Parts: sequence; structure tokens; C-alpha cells
Amino acid sequence: MINWEAFLKEIEILKNSFFKNKSKVIEEAIKIMERAIKNGGKIIVFGNGGSAAQAQHFAAELVNKFLIVRKPLPALSLTTDTSILTSVGNDISFNEIFSKQIEALGKQGDVALGISTSGDSLNVIKGIKKAKEKKIYTIGLTGEGGGKMAEYVDLLIDVPSKSTPRIQEIHLMVLHLIAEELEKNLYSP
Repeated sequence: MINWEAFLKEIEILKNSFFKNKSKVIEEAIKIMERAIKNGGKIIVFGNGGSAAQAQHFAAELVNKFLIVRKPLPALSLTTDTSILTSVGNDISFNEIFSKQIEALGKQGDVALGISTSGDSLNVIKGIKKAKEKKIYTIGLTGEGGGKMAEYVDLLIDVPSKSTPRIQEIHLMVLHLIAEELEKNLYSP
């Protein structure tokens, strides 16, 4: 039997703690993305597994719409092109699937958002490192402490948990909040 009270309490405590302590960092990420878009840059998002799905979800909300019908916001998920992912993974290394795409598609003025619940995904870290080489602003969306990725990103948004499901639930809330604020700030009448 599910202990609903314990489940909901755990989520509520984590959510409240996270947004209380990370609100300024999230607001900074929104400002950085907004500035990049206003100056002709794009948001490049990437991650593995559930984080890959969230990267695609976030990019779709920016390109299409979140709450209002409006002009597209420039965003790209690096998790969607199976031919690129499998050719780089097969011919070179799975660890290079994001760095190769950032090398090909990223430019100064863009924002690279790497998503990893552990912060230790080598291909995400390599993507962040390649972005830094290209002078692309980097943001990490991770679990508690940020893992190894913490030392490479310009801005870290880490959820204070080691539980992958809880981290991913908060990540989705963060991505929805960012999409809503970007849409509002860039396209509200």
C-alpha cells in the first residue's frame, strides 16, 4: 500500500527547500537565457535518459509554445537526431555525442544547458567543456552538489536530493518555470 502522506510530505519538503534556496540562481538562469535570445543566441539543451526527454520537452516548449501562441524561441535539443547520436557513438565514442554537436552547432552568445541528475555523466560534462571552449555560457541542472559537472559550469542549479525521481520531478518544475518566464518576458503584450 502506498503511504501517500509520506510521499507527498517528501515532495513538499524538497520542493519548498529547493525553491527557497535556489530562487536567485533560477532567476539568474532566466536572465541569461533571455539576454542570449534577445542577442540572437539559442538555448542548447542535452542530457541522457529521463534528462534527454526533459531536454526535448523544454526545447519543444520554447520553439512551439508554453502558455501563449507566439513566435518561436530559438532552442535545440541535442538528444533528438538518432543518426548523429548513433554515428558519433559508433564511430568515435558515446562520450562525444554532445560535444561534437556543440562544436558543429554552438556559437558564442548561445546558452548550453546540461541536465544530469548525478552531475557525473561524462558525455554531458564533455558537452559543457566544449561549450566553454566556444565561449558559450553554461548552466548545469543536476542533483545535490552538482557532481563533477559543478566545477565546469558557469551556473549550477542543483536539487538537494540523491533520489533520481525526486530530482527529475523538480527539474521539470524548473524547466516549466523557465519556459513560462521566458515566454512572458519576451512576448507578453
